[in-house]
Amino acid sequence: MALDRTLEVLAVCGVGMGSSLMLKMTAEDALRGLGVDARVENTDLSTARGMSADVIVGPGMHTAGMEGPAPVVITVSDFLDKDGLQEQLRERLTEQGRPA
Repeated sequence: MALDRTLEVLAVCGVGMGSSLMLKMTAEDALRGLGVDARVENTDLSTARGMSADVIVGPGMHTAGMEGPAPVVITVSDFLDKDGLQEQLRERLTEQGRPA
């Protein structure tokens, strides 16, 4: 996943409006803190299944089985925990060969 382009990230929830918007803002802050150039979009689960992304973040009930649309899927329990998400992103992006 070593990319020389903007990282594409989807923040997902059931409807794509409330919790995914909060998660989008948290993900943007976390990625900015890592120095990762990323475009984060919030969306609903059904739409996300038809999209492609480098990373998908969302609650466990929505991220289960989402490996197809993205090589990195991160389950989040606290949508406002920037530090926790940042650490998960750092670990997973490093595993995929993208320094973070």
